[in-house]
Amino acid sequence: MARGYKDLIVWQKSIQLVILIYKITEKFPRSEVYGLVSQIRRCAVSIPSNIAEGSKRRSQKDFAQFIAIASGSGAELETQLEISKQLNFCDPAEYFEIDSLLDEVMRMLTRMIS
Repeated sequence: MARGYKDLIVWQKSIQLVILIYKITEKFPRSEVYGLVSQIRRCAVSIPSNIAEGSKRRSQKDFAQFIAIASGSGAELETQLEISKQLNFCDPAEYFEIDSLLDEVMRMLTRMIS
C-alpha cells in the first residue's frame, strides 16, 4: 500500500473523474437535479471517498472491503451514465472521456481487489 491514499493513482484518477462528472452534470436538464444528477454525483464522490477511508483502516481485509465498495459505486455510476446517454443529456464526446477514465479506474480497483 502507498504511504497514503493521496499517493494512490486510483484515488488521483477517481478525483479527476469526480471533476469531470460535476462538469458534465451541470449541463443536464434542471428537472434532473434531484434525480440522475444527484445520483451520479454521489456515486462518483463515493469512489475516492471509499478508497481514502479504506486506506486508513487497520487491516488489509478492511481495506479490500472499502475498495470493493468503491468498485460497486463505479458500477452504479456506469449504469447511471448509460441511462443519461440514452436520454441524450450530453454530448457523446464528453461521455467518451468519462467512460474511458471510469473504465481505467474500475480496472485499477479490480486489480486491487484481486
